[in-house]
Amino acid sequence: MPTDPGDQGQRYLPALRFRVLDGLFDFVVRVMREREFKGRLVEQAEPRDGQAILDIGCGTGTLALLVKEHAPGANVVGLDADDKILQRAEAKAEDAGMEVRFDHGLSTELPYEDDSFDLVVSTLFFHHLDGEAKRQTAGEIARVLRPGGELHVADFGRPGDPLMRLAITVTVRPVDGFEKTRDNVKGRLPHLFTQAGLEDVKETDRLRTVLGLISLYRARREPALT
Repeated sequence: MPTDPGDQGQRYLPALRFRVLDGLFDFVVRVMREREFKGRLVEQAEPRDGQAILDIGCGTGTLALLVKEHAPGANVVGLDADDKILQRAEAKAEDAGMEVRFDHGLSTELPYEDDSFDLVVSTLFFHHLDGEAKRQTAGEIARVLRPGGELHVADFGRPGDPLMRLAITVTVRPVDGFEKTRDNVKGRLPHLFTQAGLEDVKETDRLRTVLGLISLYRARREPALT
């Protein structure tokens, strides 16, 4: 996953910060009600056969595979900057007998043409990025979405009560950085999506987890004029 965009994204941190913890990635997200919030996001996105769908920061591929399961005729692509994690994603897709392509690349410099995707989805990725990288990523998403295409995100949101504030403060924020997670806990992701040129941006759902509050968001690119 990319770090400082001033590095042109050539350096990144593993999903759990330390490479030795890669094997724990799936376990950590499972205890966070992963199947529930990712399932809700897929239901919200309503992927359909024939659509081109991008999962940004795909990690080990769980969300991309859920999308493919929901819409077997969709062209699903997962993107991540971590080669080791992508190998795990490819192995999971092969074991499941699903055809999902996994690309190595940066969210701040998406390796795709303009207007390439009908849907872009992402879970637990934006909180890894600093403010500038968040803005660049949102801009890249707006660029690769087709007119009328939609963005669906699940990530840490603004804590709704002291317990959720404590949970993210003692778990996620020390690991990923207080500055990088600031936009999330301040509830600023919708504003960043709007700044990137997306419209109809809204928070659609919330789930309490052991690591903090997960918010679901949706936005769309303005449809083409007819």
